[in-house]
Amino acid sequence: MRFLAQVEAVHEPRSFKEANQSSHWREAMNKEIEALEKNSTWELTELPAGKELLAPGGFTSFSPVAKTVTVRLFIAIATARHWPILQLDVNNAFSMAILMRRSTWYHLKVTLRLGVDWFVVSSGPCDSLDSLSSVKHYLDDLFTIKDLGHAKFFLGLELARSTHDRYRRLVGRLLYLGFSRPDISFAVQQLSQFLQHPREPHWDAALHLVRYLKGSSTLGLFFGTDSPLTLSAFSDSDWASCLDTRRSVTGYCVFLGGSLVSWKTKKQATVSRFSAEAEYRSMASTVCELLWISYILGDFGITVVSPIPFHCDNKAAIHITENPVFHERTKHLDIDCHIVRDRFKSGFILPQHISTQHQVADLFTKALPAPQFTRLMSKLGMLSHVPT
Repeated sequence: MRFLAQVEAVHEPRSFKEANQSSHWREAMNKEIEALEKNSTWELTELPAGKELLAPGGFTSFSPVAKTVTVRLFIAIATARHWPILQLDVNNAFSMAILMRRSTWYHLKVTLRLGVDWFVVSSGPCDSLDSLSSVKHYLDDLFTIKDLGHAKFFLGLELARSTHDRYRRLVGRLLYLGFSRPDISFAVQQLSQFLQHPREPHWDAALHLVRYLKGSSTLGLFFGTDSPLTLSAFSDSDWASCLDTRRSVTGYCVFLGGSLVSWKTKKQATVSRFSAEAEYRSMASTVCELLWISYILGDFGITVVSPIPFHCDNKAAIHITENPVFHERTKHLDIDCHIVRDRFKSGFILPQHISTQHQVADLFTKALPAPQFTRLMSKLGMLSHVPT
């Protein structure tokens, strides 16, 4: 059984008027309304006298969604135990999770600001073309002006406009593909840091990743039927790799037998003074993930075999975990990071040193040479498969 990354272009209407033009959307809307009425989601009442039907922001909704790790765990367990997997869709699944909040007062804030000095704009951003058009008409009544459209040249400066939406949409699609492609986790994490102000090199890097995905579109995660339901983890970090903040990058992956069920690439929240500290923080994040996965497996009726093999390529971090004397010299570490020490003492994990050459989590912390990248990727359980 494999996950395969595939993106289909589906047009979704942006308004009711547009959706109402399609018979399929009208049918779906009718079914939704029927389900809401059947579940008594709302209560129809008469409009109070002297009141207008106006409710901006008059609702709060909550949509519980399962974590992707839970989905992969379920698939790995079902595959190992030869369970059939059926898919169902619940009509109007969230109709009972709707919270209608009635309020006595509704507030609408509509502010119109006109600058006193027409040559200095300091009243705040104005990104509405309609508002700008009304200002231009007002100025045209006072003076004789000529509309030159969008500014292109001003005082010897060439003004070039570029939108970042294209870059953000592409990174969003790459994040979606990351559900079944752990090999792009580090690259997507790097690209996600420049969503606010991307530049040409960032766009080129994103396109480079797209070309890689196109050439490896048949790769997917493999879940073996003979895989034992035992946990193992790999933890790594790249110390002070961010040139701007000097923060380290955490990377880990968790296997259920031979099936990869969880992985993460994330920049650490604080700067680490030495590499062992960065590795220790990465171990803490991995332990938290192992704890959560063990609770999920317990809900599935699966007993977690302890201690869990915990692979780390930094001997100093392992010594901090196993030797309480070292903690007198590491008090500056966050208290929550010492969860690693507590779980080691309780027998939940067993830290084991592993060579950097065999550290699978190294793939989630840095860009690697092609031979090493390919070798580690094969250890993640990724295989090429053409759907039939």
